[in-house]
Amino acid sequence: MESAGEPVSKKPKLEASDTNSQITKNTKTHRLCPYLDTINRQFLDFDFEKLCSVSLTRINVYACLVCGKYFQGRGTNTHAYTHSVAEGHHVFLNLHTLKFYCLPDNYEIIDSSLDDIKYLLNPTFTEAHIKSLDYSTKMSRAIDGSLYMPGIVGLNNIKANDYCNVVLQALSRVVPLRNYFLREENYSKVKRPPGDSSYLLVQRYGELMRKLWNPRNFKTHVSPHEMLQAVVNLYQLLTKFNGQTEKEYKTYKENFMKRFEITRLPPYLILYIKRFTKNTFYVEKNPTIVNFPVKNVDFGEFLTPEVKTRHKHTIYDLVANIVHDGEPGKGTYRVHILQKSTGKWYEMQDLHVTDILPQMITLTEAYIQIYELRVEKNN
Repeated sequence: MESAGEPVSKKPKLEASDTNSQITKNTKTHRLCPYLDTINRQFLDFDFEKLCSVSLTRINVYACLVCGKYFQGRGTNTHAYTHSVAEGHHVFLNLHTLKFYCLPDNYEIIDSSLDDIKYLLNPTFTEAHIKSLDYSTKMSRAIDGSLYMPGIVGLNNIKANDYCNVVLQALSRVVPLRNYFLREENYSKVKRPPGDSSYLLVQRYGELMRKLWNPRNFKTHVSPHEMLQAVVNLYQLLTKFNGQTEKEYKTYKENFMKRFEITRLPPYLILYIKRFTKNTFYVEKNPTIVNFPVKNVDFGEFLTPEVKTRHKHTIYDLVANIVHDGEPGKGTYRVHILQKSTGKWYEMQDLHVTDILPQMITLTEAYIQIYELRVEKNN
C-alpha cells in the first residue's frame, strides 16, 4: 500500500532495441537540446550501409548528425560515446529506431525540427501522394537551394556501375512496380525463407525507389550503394561449390550439367573472379562489384553435412585482395594487404603505400583474393 503523501517513483521506460540495460536505466527523456544548432544537414547521407565506421558492426548503429559518420552504441566506452567526447559532437540518430539522442549525457531528444532528417532516412508515401506523382509539376528544393523534380534525380556512379544505374532508372518508370515499392508496408512483413538472399534485394530496391521519389531530399542525387550490395554477393557466387547447384556447360557437340563440391578446406583459399572474356575479336571485362566480407567468411555453409563433420574450423578471413582497374590490356593493378600485427589494411601500387579502411576494399573490382583459415591457438 502507498501512503497518500508519498510520491510514486517512476523509472524510465526500457527500450528493447538497446543491448545495454544499464544505458536504458539511465536514459532520460528531454524535449529540448542545446546542441541542435550543431547539426550539419549537408553532411548527412543515409544511402550507404548502416554499419559502424570503426567496428563495421550492423548492430545498434547511430549516425552522428554533426559529421555524418556512423558509430555503434551510445553507452560508456562505445564508439559513439567516444566520438561524442573526443570530437564534441552531441546529436545522434539511431538508424533502426529513428530516435534521436544527445551524447554523452545520454537522453532522448524529442523535437519536431528533426522530422526532416527522419523522413530523409525513411521516406513514406500515402496513396494520394503516389497517385499524384505522374501529374504533379511541383519542384522540390535541396539543402543547397537547388531545385529538382522528384523521380528525376541522378544516381552516383560508385565504381563502373553505370550499367546498373540505367536499369534502375528505367524500372522506376514502370508505374505499377514503382507504386508497389513506394508503399513499404507492401513488403515489410514478408518473411525471409532460410538461405534466401533475394528478400534483402526486395528491401533495398524499395528503399532506393522511395529515395528516388523523395520530395524532401537533401541532395539532388542518390547513391545506389546499398542496392548494389544486395545484388552480384560472394556467398551467392560460392554456391557453385555446395555440391547441389548445377551449372550448364555448352560445347559445339552437346550440352551437359556439372556440380562442384568442396571436399576439404585448406589453410588458405585463393579465389579468382573471372573478369575477362576473350572472343574472336577482342577481350571484354566485367566491371561488376562483388560484395564480399573482409572477415568471418564461413565456408562451412557450402559443405555437405558429411564433409562438414570432418572440419573443426570453417571460418576464413581475407588477407590479400588484388584489384584490376581500367580496360583490358590498358588497366592497372593494385593490392590490399592485411598487417596482422596491427590489424590495419594497406593499399600498395608500385612505390605507393597508403593505409585504407576495410570498408573501402569491398568497393573495388576484386580480381584475386586470398583467404586464411582462422584456427584457434592455445595460449
